[in-house]
Amino acid sequence: MPATSQNQFSMPSSTPKAAAAPRRERDPASAKQALIAAAVAEFATKGFAGARVDEIAAAAGVNKQLVYHYFDSKQGLYLVALESVYAEIREKEQKLSLGALEPMEAMAQLVAFSFDYLAEHPEFIALLADENRNHGAHLRESERLQKMHSPFIEMLEATLERGVAAGVFRPDYDAINLYISIAGISYFFFSNNHTLSAIFGKPLDSRGALLKRRRHVVEFALNALRP
Repeated sequence: MPATSQNQFSMPSSTPKAAAAPRRERDPASAKQALIAAAVAEFATKGFAGARVDEIAAAAGVNKQLVYHYFDSKQGLYLVALESVYAEIREKEQKLSLGALEPMEAMAQLVAFSFDYLAEHPEFIALLADENRNHGAHLRESERLQKMHSPFIEMLEATLERGVAAGVFRPDYDAINLYISIAGISYFFFSNNHTLSAIFGKPLDSRGALLKRRRHVVEFALNALRP
């Protein structure tokens, strides 16, 4: 299981906005990246409907005309912001190198990573919630997202097959359903943390509660996979 950092389980009460920067000349690549970073923060905080292009440009320290130059429209910028957060998690998943680990350890690493990533990235949860309110309309336009998911599903399928061959995994799971379950048991905990804390009268965003939930999620998933 990956080691946890000291601030790994902090739960910000709200997604921080990118700080406004003074306007200055930038090279195209850095200006574009600054706009994407500012867009992720703004869309995560206000959603697609509430975010404003001029505020995103101001936070990035560039002229708002660059938004239309690089991304064509607010919708184009929103899609690129969504793609960027998905690209980050897919890239980090690939670095787990599941193929170099025994199947059970590989799966434990994946489940723990999924939990840890959501703990560290509330903006990812906020953007997904907003896009679901939009019925996934923007993501359906992205060919890039479909392509970036395929290698990960193939890696997960290979891990499942190795586990079945070794006799440690049951043979009736497919990779897509398994991943949805792994992501779901962690996502719900974070997306509903405030209401769950209120319902049960416990601070479920405390470090102790997060560590306890992390252990449960890993054990729950591994037990489901055993024959």
